[in-house]
Amino acid sequence: MSFLNIFRKIFVFYLDGFRNMSDWGRKVWIIILIKLFIIFIILRLFFFPDVLKKSFPDDSNRSNYIREHLLSK
Repeated sequence: MSFLNIFRKIFVFYLDGFRNMSDWGRKVWIIILIKLFIIFIILRLFFFPDVLKKSFPDDSNRSNYIREHLLSK
């Protein structure tokens, strides 16, 4: 079997499971997906800014900064 065929069978299996799910199960999955969206997208944007990207213009300066702080401790 090819990789694409296996992937298609797995996808159809889960799609069929979600189609036959009860209303209560669908509501629970919607709540789970909303919570994951809030955790990974909203919280990351507002509470975990990319400080290194703001402080240093390029990757080499960022890596030097990290290397110095890791080796000094």
